[in-house]
Formats: sequence, structure tokens, C-alpha cells
Amino acid sequence: MDPVLLARFQFAMTVGFHFIFPPLTIGLAWLLVIVEGMGLKSGNAVYTAIGKYFGKILALIFAIGVATGVVMEFEFGTNWAEYSKFVGDIFGAPLAAEALFAFFLESTFLGLYLMGRNRVSKGVHWFSILMVAIGSTISAFWILVANSWQQTPAGYVIRNGRAELTDFWAAVFNPSTLVRFFHTLDAALIAGAFLMAGISAILIVKKKEVATAKKSLTVAVYFGLIVSLLEVFPFGHEHARQVAQTQPEKFAATQGLYTSQSAAPIAIFAVPFNNPPELKAHIKIPGLLSWMAFGDVNATIRGINEFPQDEIPPLWMTFVSYHNMVALGMYFIFVMSLAAYMIRKNTLWTNMKFLKVLFWSIPLPVLACQFGWAAAEVGRQPWIVYKLMRTSAAASITVSAGEILFSIILFGIIYILLFVLFMYYLMKEINHGPAPLQLQEAI
Repeated sequence: MDPVLLARFQFAMTVGFHFIFPPLTIGLAWLLVIVEGMGLKSGNAVYTAIGKYFGKILALIFAIGVATGVVMEFEFGTNWAEYSKFVGDIFGAPLAAEALFAFFLESTFLGLYLMGRNRVSKGVHWFSILMVAIGSTISAFWILVANSWQQTPAGYVIRNGRAELTDFWAAVFNPSTLVRFFHTLDAALIAGAFLMAGISAILIVKKKEVATAKKSLTVAVYFGLIVSLLEVFPFGHEHARQVAQTQPEKFAATQGLYTSQSAAPIAIFAVPFNNPPELKAHIKIPGLLSWMAFGDVNATIRGINEFPQDEIPPLWMTFVSYHNMVALGMYFIFVMSLAAYMIRKNTLWTNMKFLKVLFWSIPLPVLACQFGWAAAEVGRQPWIVYKLMRTSAAASITVSAGEILFSIILFGIIYILLFVLFMYYLMKEINHGPAPLQLQEAI
């Protein structure tokens, strides 16, 4: 057994499971800021009911997210000790900032939001959920700072075999930080919108507090439509341009561009093959990839054939992950556009099939986040820090394959149990539904 391969698998497993929850936390928190703000302004008890109901769901998601997030930081010291030695001076700073400036802000005000209703003023109560949303967003920023530095390192020197920080702000605002942050943040807002919309839709199907569910569904659909459109342009477009300019190997792999071309086409659909690298059954639009990357339909884009063989990322997974993410992004726009149209026509509330589609679509934005993460991380290979350190050189030399395999099995069992408990309590809350409007003032 290869200990490096096992360490990579374990990190993918722990990050992948954890990454289910932060997008939902961020997206739902910002939706609650909107809902609670509308309630504060209007005094409408429906918004209070929405806040109470989805606040419980937010607390559940946040708790599981915290429990699963701690593990990853320990893995840097156990499975990836050589990496920690090499970049600890840089990588530790954003992780510390995330804990100090974001996590404590988020967790403190979440407690106030959940327990402070009717105990503090309505303005303070709204401020508490605003701080939760800001805290979760700041947390995402610092995590993405750390990851973006791995993609496009800046503000450092190599001294005595280690990367040492020379310019904190250059490292923080490295060439990929902001575009990756806005792209990821918007993806989280989409996830929150589909969570609220899907749960609201199934409440209408089950005829549980329909007036409350209609209002929350309306807010989620219009919000979801806006953020789904923004994910394509400008955020997705700008992120693609950044990758083309700073990580050309990754860009070529995501696009299935195996030979350099001018007026490069974009592959709308294709079936990729590795040996030799080629796309079959493809549907392409000529020149669009060149325009997307460089603003010129005749621009030349470097293909995989121009890069050293040992610096080419895994082609199949990078291409498939990226295109699945894009396909889901198009689906989100379509579904939210159709839902918004049906709301305008007052036909959504009786269309049980489409309401069920909204409910079953809840996991899809999270899946899109997973595909995006896979495209970003697999597409960076073979580097753990782009052009500075290979993944094969980053693993611990004292941890055996057997020890890693044992911990994979152990954490796998724990994560299965956690996910079962999460789904049990989530479905229990969905089946229970919001409290009746006439009881809101008494709760």
C-alpha cells in the first residue's frame, strides 16, 4: 500500500465530508439575514416563523460542520508533516486568523440568535444573525486564502529549505484569492437558496404551515435566481480567466484542450479518454474558449502537449469534475428561472411534481461544490504548492500505510454515523414543520 496515496484519499474523504456543511451554513445564514430583516421592517409574524424554523436547521448544520472541520487541521501534522515544515510559517497564519476572527464571532452570535429571541431587542436579534453570516463568510475567506496560496503562491521567499513569509498582504491577496473567494461564496449562497426552497416546497406538498412555506419559498427562489446567474457571470467567468492566466496546465485539463490552438473551442459536451488524450462525441463552440480566457476569439491557448509529462494533472477527473460543475450551474439557473416564472403566474403552489423537484434538488448545489473542489485540487496536481512542492514530497515519512488505513476505516465509520444522525434530525425537523402562526408570539 502506498502511504502517500492513502494520505491523499483520507484528506479527500475528510475534506469532502466536511465541505457538505459550510456552504449550507453560509447560504442559509445570509438568507436568514434577509428574512429576519424583512420581519424587523414589516412586523409580519410569517418572517418570525421562518426565522425560528430555519434557525434550528442552521444550528444543526453548523454543529456537524464544526465537528467535522477539526479533523483536517490535525491531518496536516500527522499525514502531511513535510508539508507543514515547508509552509507552516505561511499556512498557519490564515488558519489562526480564521479561528480568532471568524469562528468565535460566528459561534458566539449564533448562540445569541438561537436563544435571544424575545430576550433582546428585535434590532439586536437581527444583528446577531448578521454577525453569524459575516463570521461564516470571514471564515470562508481565510480558508480560501490558505488554499489559494497553494494555487498561486506569493509574498514568500525560500530560505533554508522552507517557504518563509515576507509580505503578509501579498500572500493574502495572491493572484487567485479574490476570484476564488467570490466564486465559492456565491456557490454557498446557491446551496442555501436550494436548501430553503426545497424544504419549503416539501412543506407545501405535505400541507404543513403552507402560508409560511410559500413566503420562504418565494424569498429563496428569487434569491437563488440572482445568485445562480452571478455564478456564471461575473464570478465563474473571472475565475476561469484567472486559471487560464496563472495555471495553464489546469485550464487545459479542465477544458479538454490537449493540443495548443488559436480560436480554441469550448467543449459543451464530450467524453474524455486518457490513452491517448482525446475527446469523443464532442459538441464544441469555436473560438469561445479563447474569448473566455483572453477576450479575443483568435487568441492561442496552450494545450496539454506543451507541458512536461510529469507536470500534467489527471485529465479525466479534472475534465469531468469541471464540466459536471458547469452543467449543474446551468441547471440551477433553469430551475430557479422556471420557479420564479411559476410564482409570478401563481401556479407553483399547486404543481406538486415541480415542488418535489425542488426538494430533490437540495443536494445538487453541494454536489456542484464538491465537483468544483475536485477540479481545483486534482487540477493542481502533481503540486501541493504550485511549482514549489510536489504532493509526493509533502507526506509524513514516519506514518505507515497501515496506520493511515486504520484511521480511514475509523473515520469512515464515524462519518457514516454522523451523516445518519444529521439526516435523521433534519428529516425530523422537516416532517415537524414550522410552528403554527398563531403560536409564534407564545414561543
